Amino acid sequence: MIVTITTFQLPKPATLAEITKTFESTAPNYQGIPGLIRKTYFMSEDGRRVGGVYVWESRAAADKVYTPEWRKFVEGKYGTPPQVEYLHAPVEVDNTKGTISVAA
Repeated sequence: MIVTITTFQLPKPATLAEITKTFESTAPNYQGIPGLIRKTYFMSEDGRRVGGVYVWESRAAADKVYTPEWRKFVEGKYGTPPQVEYLHAPVEVDNTKGTISVAA
């Protein structure tokens, strides 16, 4: 498994209500993406940094999403270019299912 963290430094702080509306508008775009297991949106307490934490089946699946077109879309949406960090996720604990998964 691969985890990516996308981060955007906003030009001006957002409120939780404002950013929730923005996140809700983009969330359907991520449903059904091959290889995407989960996405969680986040906002810093000061409202200046937002982004997403993604869990992917593979690096290849993530790379299919983080295209120049995706970067252009999110920069237009948030007014700032994204930063994407890739991390290995060898073990995952899921308390909702009561499982521990080990990446192949």
